[in-house]
Amino acid sequence: MSLETEGLALTPSFDGYVRDRSAALLRLAFLLTGDRHLAEDLVQTSLVKVMDRWQEIAGKGDPHAYVRKVLLHTALGWRRRRWRGEEPSDRLPDTGTPDPTAVVDSRERLRRALLSLPPRQRVAVVLRHYEDLSEAQVALELGCSVGTVKSQTARGLERLRALVTPGGIDDPR
Repeated sequence: MSLETEGLALTPSFDGYVRDRSAALLRLAFLLTGDRHLAEDLVQTSLVKVMDRWQEIAGKGDPHAYVRKVLLHTALGWRRRRWRGEEPSDRLPDTGTPDPTAVVDSRERLRRALLSLPPRQRVAVVLRHYEDLSEAQVALELGCSVGTVKSQTARGLERLRALVTPGGIDDPR
C-alpha cells in the first residue's frame, strides 16, 4: 500500500506492518501448526526472512500477500523436516454426563483433524475457508493450477468430514 505525498512514495514501515498484521499472521500460523508456540516461531521466522528486503517488498504494494506466501512456504518446509515426537494415544473415559465443554471439544477435534491432513490439503483448505481466498488466489499463492486447488480442497474437506462427523474416524464415542 503505497502512499503518495508531494510526489514521494511512502511505504509502510516494517514495525508498523508487524504491529498491524502480526495477530492475523499468528492466527494463520496456528491453524497451520496447531501449536501456539510453533505458530509464534513460524511467524517470527517468516518475518525475519522478509525484514532485510522490506523496502523492496513493501515498495511493490501491499506486502501482506508476499509475507503470507513466505509464511506458507516456511510452514511447508518445516512440515517436511519436523520430528513428530511422541503423541498420546489413550482417550479419557466418557463421564456419562452432559459435557458443557462440547463446543471446545468439537473445535479441538476439528483442529486435530485439520492437522492430520497432508500439508498441501491443509494449506488449500485454510486459505479457501479461513482466509476466504478464491480458488484462483489460492492457486497463485501455492504456485499451482486452479484444478489442483479444487482437488486438494475437495479431498481435504472430504477427509475433515470423515474425521469430525459423529461416528467418524476421530469420534471419541
